[in-house]
Amino acid sequence: MLWTANFTRYFVARCVSVFGDAMLLVASALAIGASYGATGIGVVLAAWMVPFLGFILFGGVFADRLGARPLMLGADLVRLTAQGTVAAVFLTGVPPLWLLILCSAVSGAATAMYQPGVNGIVPLVTDDPQRANATIRVANAIAELLGPAVAGVLFGFAGAGVVYAVDAATFAVSAVCLATVRTGRIPRAARASMAADLVAGWREFRARTWLWSVILVWVAFGIFLFGPLLPLGAVLVSGEHGAPAYGWMQSAVGAGTILGGLAALRLRPARPLAAGAVAMAGYLLLPLAIALHGTLPALLAAAVANGGAWAFWSVMWQTSVQTRVPPDMLNRLTAYEVLGSDGSLPVGQALAGPVAGAVGAERVLGASVLVGLLGCAALLLTPAVRGLRRAAEPVSSPAAT
Repeated sequence: MLWTANFTRYFVARCVSVFGDAMLLVASALAIGASYGATGIGVVLAAWMVPFLGFILFGGVFADRLGARPLMLGADLVRLTAQGTVAAVFLTGVPPLWLLILCSAVSGAATAMYQPGVNGIVPLVTDDPQRANATIRVANAIAELLGPAVAGVLFGFAGAGVVYAVDAATFAVSAVCLATVRTGRIPRAARASMAADLVAGWREFRARTWLWSVILVWVAFGIFLFGPLLPLGAVLVSGEHGAPAYGWMQSAVGAGTILGGLAALRLRPARPLAAGAVAMAGYLLLPLAIALHGTLPALLAAAVANGGAWAFWSVMWQTSVQTRVPPDMLNRLTAYEVLGSDGSLPVGQALAGPVAGAVGAERVLGASVLVGLLGCAALLLTPAVRGLRRAAEPVSSPAAT
């Protein structure tokens, strides 16, 4: 049974948190941009990303030592304080840039403590991780669709302070839900030094060929595919079809994400990563359509395929990690996974503009499609990835591939 009290509480915690984050992206861009311009937005975003990437591995160690739930609960309380501070200052005036940078850095570090547990806690609140992951993915996609719209309305009528206050409230709701989750006996990592824990996590990560092979491909994707798509897609689509068209395209991606999550609810392939790698080919239709200056209907259809492919892959991947990694290592290995997957994304985003200026945005996106095809082929040609079978239950002891 999926909808137990524990899973329901965790589900609510994740959904309201994602909804708040989706609101905050719009509020931050509007509020910070109005006072400090594009440079201010970039500095505040960098202030979040640097501590996030810097502390994510330690978040995995602490989650394995203390358990995912208490660490996630503590991170929610820290982010509640940081966002609540920004909200209070916005309600009375314009926060100084240093305060926005400081609170952004605190939130980034807290998220680094929170994120490894997102994977680790799922097997503790359900006996059907794939169905749970798919359900959460669909709900998160809906939250990501509604969040920006609600933020725009609130910002227009009430200002940035109210949007930040609502975001802070989502962390409070999440914290209450997590505080009431009962996970039973939680596997804990053996006590050792921080360095020893990090080394042990790295050894377990390296011992699983299917795991590090996927992350290597994702590092390349971050630089050559995921990174360039957002900034170059925004410029090309808005320039050719207008800003509203770009908004419609992003909504189509969200609709596709919902459809991909629903497909993952029903389909249980025997080889989930192989099926996910095949599905990821659909992700490439969007950069291809943008590069070819497709019509708006073609862009929307490609965007639906893009979101669906991403959602289906994500569920297959998360479920494989949750069921193939031993519980006392799951948070640490998730931290290595997140660092590898997300660490290259800013590089791709930073390089996209200068390279596009030199060779043309269309050629950059064309190269993205080529790299995507090569990456999907590499996954399917790697025996450990292609041959990984669906596990019925989460593992209880190490089993290297």
